[in-house]
Amino acid sequence: MNTKSRITSIIQTNNLETKVTGIPTFRLTELDLPNDLEFPLPTNVRLGHLTEKVVSHLIRSSSNFDILCENLQIQDGKTTLGEIDFIIENTITNQVMHMELAYKFYLYDPSISSEVLNNWIGPNRNDSLFKKLEKLKRKQFPLLYHRCTKPYFNPLNYDTVSQVLCLLTSLYIPYQFKARLGVEYERAIKGYYINYETFINLKSSTNTFYLPPRKNWGMEASENKTWLNLGSIREEIFTSIKEQQSPLCWMKQDSSYTEFFITWW
Repeated sequence: MNTKSRITSIIQTNNLETKVTGIPTFRLTELDLPNDLEFPLPTNVRLGHLTEKVVSHLIRSSSNFDILCENLQIQDGKTTLGEIDFIIENTITNQVMHMELAYKFYLYDPSISSEVLNNWIGPNRNDSLFKKLEKLKRKQFPLLYHRCTKPYFNPLNYDTVSQVLCLLTSLYIPYQFKARLGVEYERAIKGYYINYETFINLKSSTNTFYLPPRKNWGMEASENKTWLNLGSIREEIFTSIKEQQSPLCWMKQDSSYTEFFITWW
């Protein structure tokens, strides 16, 4: 994994805006960062944890924001109530913010409902954008004001702490889907999804492919150097499908690149 490309891909990932989430948005582009920023990345960690470490380093490297605390677990006796991702401060305005961070990949399934917001699901159908937003609104953001949280923040005036969401999101629509979803979603669309049978039946003898590991999801396919023919990846795809895991696939056709999920469902 190219470290600089991984960092850049996270910075450039689209934020879902307040119009969708109902929560004020924090954009990584608000950070005043040095040019050509590069730093070591942790290995053998899940993608979400890797993203947290990258964002933490970005904030600390900026000239206009600082971290007051991060990954703070709130306890009620022996019970863990939850975790606050970041308390950050704008060092120019002295505004203190409680920021929650997420790095997500959602697929649009129009068969779920008539409401666009309700139709974004994870690649394996075990999570959704709607459920994530509900958890943020009902659990994660209210945690700041829980009685067990206050001792951690005695110096803070709660009335002046704003709450913001950095929801870095890559969206995928059905193969050959033509309906409009609104610019607030369309700006985050990275590709499409297709089921295994349709993928295998596509005429793709001249195309080459790569199945990126999850820690590389969100990176640009054009940065990849390893490309294989369909026969070389077919067994790996089939194994993933049998295990009800939808792999992300990068495809190269001449000098153009496409990315899509191959779904088991």
